[in-house]
Amino acid sequence: MIETADPLAAFIDAACVPLDAWHSSGTLERAETILAAHPEVARAGIHAAAILGDDEGVRGFIAADPASATAKGGPRGWDALTHLCFSRYLRLDRARSDGFVAAARALLDAGASANTGWFENDHQPDPAWEPALYGAAGVAHHAGLTRLLLERGANPNDGEVAYHAPEGFDNEALQLLVESGGLTQDSLTTMLLRKLDWTDYDGAAWLLAHGADPNHLSHWGNQALHHSLQRDNRIAFPELLLDHGADPTLRSKAGRSAFAVAARMGRGDALDLFERRGFAVALDRDDDFLAACARGDASAHDRAAADPGLVARLQAEDGGILSRFAGAGNTAAVRLLLDLGFDLARAGAGGKTALHLATWRERGGTVRLLLERDAPLEAKDAHGDTPLALAVRALVEWSEWTPHETTEIVEALLDAGADPRAVRLSSGLPEVDALLRRHGREG
Repeated sequence: MIETADPLAAFIDAACVPLDAWHSSGTLERAETILAAHPEVARAGIHAAAILGDDEGVRGFIAADPASATAKGGPRGWDALTHLCFSRYLRLDRARSDGFVAAARALLDAGASANTGWFENDHQPDPAWEPALYGAAGVAHHAGLTRLLLERGANPNDGEVAYHAPEGFDNEALQLLVESGGLTQDSLTTMLLRKLDWTDYDGAAWLLAHGADPNHLSHWGNQALHHSLQRDNRIAFPELLLDHGADPTLRSKAGRSAFAVAARMGRGDALDLFERRGFAVALDRDDDFLAACARGDASAHDRAAADPGLVARLQAEDGGILSRFAGAGNTAAVRLLLDLGFDLARAGAGGKTALHLATWRERGGTVRLLLERDAPLEAKDAHGDTPLALAVRALVEWSEWTPHETTEIVEALLDAGADPRAVRLSSGLPEVDALLRRHGREG
């Protein structure tokens, strides 16, 4: 039995989004345990009823006390509609879906505001208003509740909604937001860039077909094409953006064209694409040199020979060049950079060396080249992970690059002499744990 002085407060805290982790994280296990030990909690007030999507209970509390529809309560000081929209049950228990919509409608009919929410003072880098619509569309991705809130005047342009609604691949709530006609171009651009983050080709295509402007400057200071290249999206994404009018000659707030971004990311395929589409690639001297490297152009040797300090200067100014080329899987360009003297041990963003990035992104050919060139096997990134540790994580974690399809990179790293003790936790995969044991990891 759960021992607590205030079971209702404990239930509300367990049944709503966490305040110390991703709002879309967590389970119903603790909330259900509290309910089992204290079933009276479910009937203790309008806030608990709202969290559970109990429309009959919500209507009963409103009938007994109309002011309860907007009254704040519980350990977080939220009103009932806020509790409803940020309920973990809304996200995780779809059998209650109709009840949630009916309960929300009853609250709105009784005076609750569709623009209610809560203020998150611990949001980084700045405190943020977390509106009910964000809970419905950005956390739970609940189409029915999103539709209702929009019909009742919820504002979709708060920043949180446009940022979080594109997460994942269930786009029904996102499409309702767009089709409401209430989104600004800034919000549409945020959605488009977030779909590029998630490598959701169909979602990005739908947004472009429904008003997202690929040339609109985002609040991050870049256009969609720049963002796609910086996220190292596969070439189909830049092609899609060009098909919808993206202009690679436009400059980001930092003054870089998409040509320059492609050169710095090692994306020779994108540079070739731009030329095929009729855009003349115009770059300054350093970016033009990197573009030649990205395209495997042997003239890069002549340029480096003519400027003996070029490689050292570029690495001093931008330590992530080799890592990004490796992350792009541009093996020929990585070989060229290594021949020119780029340093295998130098780390880029997040402390990741070329081997870290090539490993995480499952660039098998590049990993093999880096191992042949004696890339440092035990270098640790900012999170303390070696390339081998990343390779094991990549088999079980979900991202735009993972989970990996095979154990080939793990095996290649172990065969090259990577220390299996750097893998701190069991992978949960018997074949991988067997590999680690075979190479000397105990337990």
